Amino acid sequence: MNLTWLGQGGVHLEIGGLSVLVDPYLSDAIGKSNPDRVRRIPIDESFLALTPDVLIFTHDHLDHYDPDTAPHFLHKTEKAMTVLCPSSVWRRARTEGGGHNYVQFNRHTEWTEGSLRFRAVKAEHSDDYAIGVLIEDLSEKKVVYVTGDTLYSREVISDVDTAVDVILLPINGAGNNMNHTDAARFAAAVGAKLAIPIHYGLYDTLDPTAFSYDTRRILPIYNTITI
Repeated sequence: MNLTWLGQGGVHLEIGGLSVLVDPYLSDAIGKSNPDRVRRIPIDESFLALTPDVLIFTHDHLDHYDPDTAPHFLHKTEKAMTVLCPSSVWRRARTEGGGHNYVQFNRHTEWTEGSLRFRAVKAEHSDDYAIGVLIEDLSEKKVVYVTGDTLYSREVISDVDTAVDVILLPINGAGNNMNHTDAARFAAAVGAKLAIPIHYGLYDTLDPTAFSYDTRRILPIYNTITI
């Protein structure tokens, strides 16, 4: 499995023979209207060339369903993608067309694609439809958990009833996201074997080493690792 953090909540996975893209934010859509939120890290446009097999949006915020980035992928016609998104995003995304399979992917929904099974779990966030995603490689018996934007919540944790090999979770402690202390508690609560902090650094100077977890791995943005 190859994993790349794209900044904010964006993740690209090459897993189970498929390309999976989650919450790509490859623009400065927020910075256009808010000078305090201009991105600090330049866009690596090489990732815009991706045509994933599965495209996932976890909720309807600009840095997750980005009106500048999302159409770039949804207007691709070289192959039909499976687009998984909760109702708040699904209503908008499917209007982009492109011949893709737009699946309304709300909490407790499951979708199997090839050797991968996707399961939507609750996220405690300011979009009532926000989800996290468990991605299970059925052949390799590995589970990746992309939490999406969320606060620490026992209800969220109760949705995760399977062993988690890798968790990617926010640590920025703003905008209804966990801070580094609660993120470490969360990773421990779901029994994550490896924890990767995300959703920091694009607008702030947060030191990710404040996220203290025995099997933590801090990734530079845009670098691909093999797990």
